[in-house]
Amino acid sequence: MLLKEKLFHDLKEAMKTKETLKKNTIQSVRTAVLQFEKDNQVELADDEVLGIIAGQVKKRKAALPDFEKSGRQELVEELNQEIAILEQYLPEQLSEEALVGLIQSVIDEVGATSMKDMGKVMSALTSKLQGRADNRIASQLVKKLLA
Repeated sequence: MLLKEKLFHDLKEAMKTKETLKKNTIQSVRTAVLQFEKDNQVELADDEVLGIIAGQVKKRKAALPDFEKSGRQELVEELNQEIAILEQYLPEQLSEEALVGLIQSVIDEVGATSMKDMGKVMSALTSKLQGRADNRIASQLVKKLLA
């Protein structure tokens, strides 16, 4: 089953079971996917949908500190639940050791020797990560390994 179909199926199930938070979360992702497809007049593949879901997770994680600072615990809990719902659609996240191993193999594959090659490494690495790790963390590890 394609990821878009799974999202639609899960949306229908959430509506039937009256799980409002799950329904709203999935609906927001489907809206983002459909809007991207409409704006660019393309049909997204699963890996591109994964990128949108990862972006939605990233947005929610970025909003967490603001809600925590303002003492809005109910919104923090709601965001954490939304993140958990969305992470079900993402592939299993790589451990730091596995991520370092993948980065090292990409560095060897590209023949990178210095920070000048970081762009090449990140370009090759991004396609291999496919939502399995945060690009910001990967970038920090690449810098550490190339330094």
